[in-house]
Amino acid sequence: MAFDGITIANMVKEFQETIVGGKINKIAQPEPDELLITIKNNKTQYRLLISASASLPLIYFTDKNKTSPLTAPNFCMLLRKHIGSGRIAAVTQPDMERAIEFRIEHLNELGDLCFKTLVVEIMGKHSNIIFLNEERMILDSIKHVSCNVSSVREVLPGRNYFLPKTQDKYNPLTVSEQEFFNTVYTKPVPVAKGIYTSLTGISPCIAEEICFRASIDGSASCQSLDQPAKEHLYHTFARTMEEVSHGEFQPNIVYTKDQEPVEYGGIALTKYQGFPVKHFDSMSQVLEQYYAEKDKITRIRQKSSDLRRIVQTALERNRKKFDLQTRQMKDTEKMEKYKVYGELINTYGYNLESGCKSFQALNYYTNEEITIPLDPTLTPQENAKKYFDRYNKLKRTAQALEEQLQDTEEEIQHLESISTALDIALLESDLSQIKEELQEYGYIKKHSVGKKKALAKSKPLHYISSDGYDIYVGKNNYQNEELTFKFATGNDWWFHAKKMAGSHVIVKSRNEELPDRTFEEAGRLAAYYSSGRTAPKVEIDYIQKKHVKKPNGSKPGFVVYYTNYSLMIEPDISGLKLLSE
Repeated sequence: MAFDGITIANMVKEFQETIVGGKINKIAQPEPDELLITIKNNKTQYRLLISASASLPLIYFTDKNKTSPLTAPNFCMLLRKHIGSGRIAAVTQPDMERAIEFRIEHLNELGDLCFKTLVVEIMGKHSNIIFLNEERMILDSIKHVSCNVSSVREVLPGRNYFLPKTQDKYNPLTVSEQEFFNTVYTKPVPVAKGIYTSLTGISPCIAEEICFRASIDGSASCQSLDQPAKEHLYHTFARTMEEVSHGEFQPNIVYTKDQEPVEYGGIALTKYQGFPVKHFDSMSQVLEQYYAEKDKITRIRQKSSDLRRIVQTALERNRKKFDLQTRQMKDTEKMEKYKVYGELINTYGYNLESGCKSFQALNYYTNEEITIPLDPTLTPQENAKKYFDRYNKLKRTAQALEEQLQDTEEEIQHLESISTALDIALLESDLSQIKEELQEYGYIKKHSVGKKKALAKSKPLHYISSDGYDIYVGKNNYQNEELTFKFATGNDWWFHAKKMAGSHVIVKSRNEELPDRTFEEAGRLAAYYSSGRTAPKVEIDYIQKKHVKKPNGSKPGFVVYYTNYSLMIEPDISGLKLLSE
């Protein structure tokens, strides 16, 4: 999601309601392109984080503090000198641009009241924090931009400040219907692109949302719209902009069913129908949580990429082996035919002439007449022996293959369970346990060089049902093993996705009869934390723990059970309360 003009407008409203009139208490520059400003207002302290990072520019309130360098950078010292005890008089957004201006009043050396402006530009790699005097001349900036870097605008002390107008775009809050028609609908591009390339501060996501609200395909050509459709789209756009101009924001994050953040928005994103949505009181909370969750997921995926590659390679190898063994087993199906051939030759072949290439005989197993090929250079007894030898060889092969097929199938199931555990992993400690399992079973070589960094022990997920029962979910095979055979007691209930890799789910029954709703919620957890989490519905087996057994010598997390109940359930856990990870 782009940090667009609507997100900025939402932030400006939040700032106007909280810090306008407040006094700047502290200014820090923890990173070369980042400021942390503490403001006190109405007996409340606000910590404002401003980042001009080229990769992730942001501005929002945060509760977290950051360590500052021992020697403050020059830009930070300049701000402390001029506005270190200043008061924020106003916060504005110029023309729906991706910029925020903080107008700050302070006393100069002579005690006279003066005004300065701190401009925060959230513009991707061109983001900057610029400090201006009353005449809007640049005093300094967190990033200096010379004419060698930009031919559009220099950002250097002593230059006059202006917002670069690199594209001829209209302000979406003031654009007229005629202007909208003359710009958006005249471009030879899809409708959504026509909107966001013609209007300031509109991101592709919001343009698609406006098209969705108007029931128009955003990928359709602008020229393909008829007059009623054009008018309807404009009026839908105008109503959306009224929400923004009146401050009717709805900060929210849209999630996938896997609880992964997809988008955030300052207005409702109705185009994500069927997706779980979480609403927030402020845009700051949205930004902090969205990027924290995104960073967490990205970091875990990066750290797990090597493990995924090892598991995937081993899975592909074993699946190829299984296919080959299956084909070989199919070839052994003809062994019974060779046995019958040998028996019939011994029974009816005593009067065969030498040099016969075949002979017909009645198969007394099926009462059908069959033709048996013969080697004319061999006697009937030698032909019979040849067929019995083939039969015995295929029989030995089938017996060996039966055992190999079972081993290979178990290996595939084991690797699939590890692959599912990697999908569930949320913490470094989860990955550490999975790596330990891969080492134990020879997929990764063990290295015992130097001291390993101690990680906190990974623990199962702990949910609480709507009826107050504790539900535990194993995140990998070791946790599944421990939950089922060490933690759970006989009358607790055990849940697992049928015939697929997944977590063991334990409901602590407290020796009580569980309500139907708790069974359903535990089933939803077992479906969600399985390889079938993307399916519409998953079949779940459930049984009391005392009926679950572990085969001798089996891999961790593998169990057997013979009598169980089943239910079909959606893998949706959006309403369940997670107590701890």
